Amino acid sequence: MSELMSQLITPELMTAFTIFIVLLVVLYVLSIVWVIRDAYMRGTRWYVWGVVALVPLLGVVAYCLLRPPLLQIDRDEQELEVALKQRELMKYGECANCGYPVESDYVLCPNCHAHLKNLCPSCHHALEPAWTVCPYCATPVGQGRAYSAPRRRQRPQQAPAAQGQPAREPRQQRPQQQVRSRAPRSQQPEQKPEA
Repeated sequence: MSELMSQLITPELMTAFTIFIVLLVVLYVLSIVWVIRDAYMRGTRWYVWGVVALVPLLGVVAYCLLRPPLLQIDRDEQELEVALKQRELMKYGECANCGYPVESDYVLCPNCHAHLKNLCPSCHHALEPAWTVCPYCATPVGQGRAYSAPRRRQRPQQAPAAQGQPAREPRQQRPQQQVRSRAPRSQQPEQKPEA
């Protein structure tokens, strides 16, 4: 039997077997290093996973099945994106009257026209109702003194009897002009001047 074994196990076969065993050991050590490094990058307890990876083949398979889906840096990036989105959404609010989404500098709700903020009389920036001074131009704004919107001045109507002048008739509204069609001139019907 020993002669048969010595004939089968040649020095070349022993060298190939030794190289194969060395490669398996190197692969085993590299798999443990990979598990530890990957667990560390994913933000888990890398030392626990390193001990689990010491079990040949099953430890690496268990880690691949149970590891977190994202790296720690990817999770941090996602959290930053969510925080950025929340910050962008903070520029918006809701109308207290109808719940319509409004931007932070809206003075009126575009949906229900409810009064949301005041305007500074000098710089016309939107101001919170509780503010007493405009933070943009330092103009004092008293409670209720800020403009809610710029308005046109109307002339006061005078009583005609008090002034001794004859009463004026109210202005008649001008008739609205005829709306022209957008068809080319060749297709428009000719208009005759009214007499």
